[in-house]
Amino acid sequence: MLTLGCALAAGAQIHTETIEYRDGDTVLEGYLAYDASIQGKRPGVLIVHQWMGLTDYEKQRAEMLAKLGYTAFALDIYGKGIRPKSSQDAGAQAGKYKNNRVLLRERAQAGLAVLEKQELTDLRRIAAIGYCFGGTTVIELARSGADIAGVVSFHGGLDSPHPEDGRNIKCKVLALQGADDPFVPAKDLAAFEDEMRQAKVDWELVKYGGAVHSFTEKDAGDNPARGAAYNEKADRRSWQAMKDFFAEVLK
Repeated sequence: MLTLGCALAAGAQIHTETIEYRDGDTVLEGYLAYDASIQGKRPGVLIVHQWMGLTDYEKQRAEMLAKLGYTAFALDIYGKGIRPKSSQDAGAQAGKYKNNRVLLRERAQAGLAVLEKQELTDLRRIAAIGYCFGGTTVIELARSGADIAGVVSFHGGLDSPHPEDGRNIKCKVLALQGADDPFVPAKDLAAFEDEMRQAKVDWELVKYGGAVHSFTEKDAGDNPARGAAYNEKADRRSWQAMKDFFAEVLK
């Protein structure tokens, strides 16, 4: 089932679709965006949502990526219509998947399959990005051995119940973290670094001073004392870091 939309922006013709797809018996609903004014195939970027599920935030990021010339697909981990309304509900939903990394990877791979099926996606040039819970997910996608060019985690949890899975990683990895994020402890960062080194992954970890969790999300507010807050500089710099990363891995 497709819901079609079209918007014009700065000479671009941004086409959007809501795409219903499945993982086994579970119905999922993602969001596709691309610039219809560009001819031919272009690199694809998979987007994984934060713990509140697929929201307007990820859809906006998909459209931003479309304007940069990518085919962007924001996937759905939780299932069609499952969109938590509170932090408590979001924690319960995210916990189901963080505690079952096999299922989390399966849902990520289901979304990746949708992106790969798009006629305009260049299958040789695909990357994935994710925010918070989604950052954890794209690292898990890499740990699953996915044949993609790179993953970018924005303020994601980097812990792994099976660090030996780092040896499965075939792609380049970029992790963008708030230096003062209380929800990603130093021991997890150290374990992540060790995992990447032991697996000989091409990886990079960037920490933004003064930034806490959710630093790219304006809805997180402006009070770092709460542990999650928007940080304009970290948001802008991390987006540029992603673009520079893509310029290398998707060239």
